[in-house]
Amino acid sequence: MMGDPIITVEGLWKKYRLGDTNAASLKEEVHEFWKKHLSGNKVSAAGDPVTDNDLTSDENRGFFWALKDINFTVSPGEVLGVIGKNGAGKSTLLKLLSRISRPTRGRIRGYGKVASMLEVGTGFHEELTGRENVFLNGNIMGMSNAEIKRKLDQIIDFAGISRFMDTPVKRYSSGMYVRLAFAVAAHLDPDILILDEVLSVGDTEFQEKSLRKMQDIAINTGCTIIYVTHNIPSVLQLCQRAILLREGQIQREGPPREIVNLYYELMGKRHFHQQWPSLAVAPGNEIIRMRQVSLAPELPDPQAEIDVRTPLHIHFEFLNRTPGINLSIGIHLFTAMDACIFDISSLSGVIPEGEFEGSCTIPGDFLIDGSYYVSIIFVRDTLEQVFYLEKCLTFDVADYRGDIQWQGKWMGAVRPHFPVTFRPKIPRKPYIS
Repeated sequence: MMGDPIITVEGLWKKYRLGDTNAASLKEEVHEFWKKHLSGNKVSAAGDPVTDNDLTSDENRGFFWALKDINFTVSPGEVLGVIGKNGAGKSTLLKLLSRISRPTRGRIRGYGKVASMLEVGTGFHEELTGRENVFLNGNIMGMSNAEIKRKLDQIIDFAGISRFMDTPVKRYSSGMYVRLAFAVAAHLDPDILILDEVLSVGDTEFQEKSLRKMQDIAINTGCTIIYVTHNIPSVLQLCQRAILLREGQIQREGPPREIVNLYYELMGKRHFHQQWPSLAVAPGNEIIRMRQVSLAPELPDPQAEIDVRTPLHIHFEFLNRTPGINLSIGIHLFTAMDACIFDISSLSGVIPEGEFEGSCTIPGDFLIDGSYYVSIIFVRDTLEQVFYLEKCLTFDVADYRGDIQWQGKWMGAVRPHFPVTFRPKIPRKPYIS
């Protein structure tokens, strides 16, 4: 990622009128955009700087600033993640970068062929078939029909909708749209690939397939990728740098894990400890009331990050309000994508009314890197759910390689440290009867 930036964004602002029924939708803007050839590589709308007085005046007149003074660069071959809450300005930014919409103020300089996949259903002409839309997209990117034909079989195979390639796309489901749109964007050799929530629609198999394809593109083609998503673990897995947008402004940019941690803090999704001193506000019911739940990583330095070697101690306290209940307690660990890693439980036993505490330790060298959450379940007589405390603890696990030189993604759902040995084979005498 050396040399001049492939994308430069300078002082970018975008304003919309609230409640404007004449404003074009993204889909309409794209269809209008397809009528024009991509002339030049610069989108520019320079103007005088926007002041606080301008913002106040515009808001009073019914305008809304979706983006406010955005500045960043992207290097050739870099994978940049863009995250933030709904309404933070992510999709607006991608519309401007894709040259579908123009900024109110500021400049965007980009170089090379751009392939975009934004909202479901955009980028295709509804009356054309899937096959015709592949050629339309390729032609707009400056590719000849011969070049597109060489890629066509790969695109159809990846999308997995060969039966419907000669069907007008207006009859496609949202999942079929996403499959074909991503296949086109990923296989037409763009210099810049712009993706908005590519993993939010479609089945799990296709989402994993798309993520692997993005990794392959990033590693082997030198394509620059700008990736907007709410799938936070994929940002950690795919991106080299990330930007956090908040209320139309860049809150921070930097290493993905740093930005993801800040995002979780802003979203209230990073919980190592929760305590409820008052029963009136404590989660639970007439049988169980929680007192507290906490996660204590076993770290040499309290400021160090949790990695795959770190033991994690879970502690919880609760009030039992039903004397003589036969109770067992389960700990459920999930990935951020809601895949269950384990479901473990205490022995069932009859307990009196009163306060209790419990604990569980997840050993080091067990979890793979990623984002996780913990839920706690209380069960009566080993079969009846009494109370379920969902997503009460959330945490990230960082990778650690030590002396291992390979830096690819580690396979598997867990990463236990089981000994594997090998040795020279000892020659054995043949058996003679």
